[in-house]
Amino acid sequence: MKRIPFTGIVCTIMLFIVYRTTINQYQHTKMEAILHPFDTVEESRMDSIKIDSLPSGIVQASSDMELRPLWLTSSSRLKVDYPSHRNLLAIPTGIKQKQNVDATVQKFISENFTVILFHYDGNVDGWHDLEWSKKAIHIVAHNQTKWWFAKRFLHPDVVAVYDYIFVWDEDLGVENFHPGRYLKIMKSEGLEISQPALDPNSTEIHHRITIRKRTKKVHRRVYDSRGSVKCSDASKGPPCTGWVEGMAPVFSRSAWRCTWHLIQNDLVHGWGMDMKLGYCAQGDRTKKVGVIDSEFIVHQGIQTLGGSSATKDSKDITHEELKQRRGVAAVDVRSEIRRQSTSELQIFRQRWDKAVREDKDWVDPYKRNQRHL
Repeated sequence: MKRIPFTGIVCTIMLFIVYRTTINQYQHTKMEAILHPFDTVEESRMDSIKIDSLPSGIVQASSDMELRPLWLTSSSRLKVDYPSHRNLLAIPTGIKQKQNVDATVQKFISENFTVILFHYDGNVDGWHDLEWSKKAIHIVAHNQTKWWFAKRFLHPDVVAVYDYIFVWDEDLGVENFHPGRYLKIMKSEGLEISQPALDPNSTEIHHRITIRKRTKKVHRRVYDSRGSVKCSDASKGPPCTGWVEGMAPVFSRSAWRCTWHLIQNDLVHGWGMDMKLGYCAQGDRTKKVGVIDSEFIVHQGIQTLGGSSATKDSKDITHEELKQRRGVAAVDVRSEIRRQSTSELQIFRQRWDKAVREDKDWVDPYKRNQRHL
């Protein structure tokens, strides 16, 4: 008589285990669909089989950008398992900005950063005379943008060892900037996404929230009654608060993992993405996103990607000569780039709206605030 209840208990336990396993599998499948929306069911299944065929202890899920020696000396052998660089600086650049980028990298190298240069003009040899060049990672792809490079070479698993990721433009003056002090402020203020403030004398300033406030260490919002957007204490979103610009953003590890997924594979200029970065702030964007005033930079507004060099051959044929040789109307490259950027902005907005409509389980934490604005 005692065996019947015992058997029932065992059956109940087994049913519960099956139920929990099914739920876990469903949640895992749902998450994979979000993280890998372009994978087919068959591709996902095959990837799982390939991983499951390995003993779990041999799987290395993440990596870093540390250079590894071909052989080890007695001193380097002690360091091989302990990457010394805890933060990362990535800059897209061309040889015309060599002097400016050198000044930037010099400051970051002294603070033990890993440095990656994305060469959009193909010229790597021109950097070899700089002392730090051999320690940097050089990646080449002609006429590609910062976000194109970042999507392909800064995968969250690859840069997971780094606490903070700086994804900066090449035309920034850093005379009044110190990366070590900057990160101390970012940590103490609890910021997940930030940027250094812009010197008011910068050549280009697009948004008032980025302008340096001389009497503050950090600011998270701007007050502005001019124009169509009114910024006040009641404002809860970009461009009044919870926002940084795309020229010099700094991300925590967790914020970058989210941001990387936000970057669209085919929309290379990244227009519109800055308005959505607050969703990656790992909390309230009005508190977790900010502009650091005490460590500020100068935006020089120099545009070389897609500039005149893109229309000249290796012998520096002039624009008129090239026009005559081809027998076609000259192309205003900067105008074409702006046209493409504007088009991508519209596409990005449409994709966001479509994603919001189709994901019935997603709840917009800022919907009420957006309706108010």
